[in-house]
Amino acid sequence: MATASPSVFLLMVNGQVESAQFPEYDDLYCKYCFVYGQDWAPTAGLEEGISQITSKSQDVRQALVWNFPIDVTFKSTNPYGWPQIVLSVYGPDVFGNDVVRGYGAVHVPFSPGRHKRTIPMFVPESTSKLQKFTSWFMGRRPEYTDPKVVAQGEGREALQKAVFSVHGFTSPRPALVHIKGT
Repeated sequence: MATASPSVFLLMVNGQVESAQFPEYDDLYCKYCFVYGQDWAPTAGLEEGISQITSKSQDVRQALVWNFPIDVTFKSTNPYGWPQIVLSVYGPDVFGNDVVRGYGAVHVPFSPGRHKRTIPMFVPESTSKLQKFTSWFMGRRPEYTDPKVVAQGEGREALQKAVFSVHGFTSPRPALVHIKGT
């Protein structure tokens, strides 16, 4: 009697980071990466990416438009650890240093079809006025060494204060394909 192989399924994510609204900032760029569980593995496409620098639109919305494509395929044997996309937005401060302007994460939609997700962005802040002044003066604002911590539960308790500000937009279109083990 033959033993049954475990069945796997594929998750194909095809979409784009369309735009964001950061009213007080201009000339921003975006980075993305995926966070997923142990049973998940990328099989095609890019897990990380960085966009071009964009300026605000001249209309009333003053949107920052990236239209940054995302195309990646994952495989897994179970849905635990469903992939999340983590966005980090960066731009220049008054001294011309690149500083983080926002972090955010959202799960890839569970159902096939067209989806539009609004991702709330936040920025870590220094806990004291002295730290705020020092970080401003040195041009080194608080930021994560690994932005993936935004999508994980552990390690976030160290975040003393966060400012919830603006929204970025993504429109991933996932498709699930079930493949039986052979």
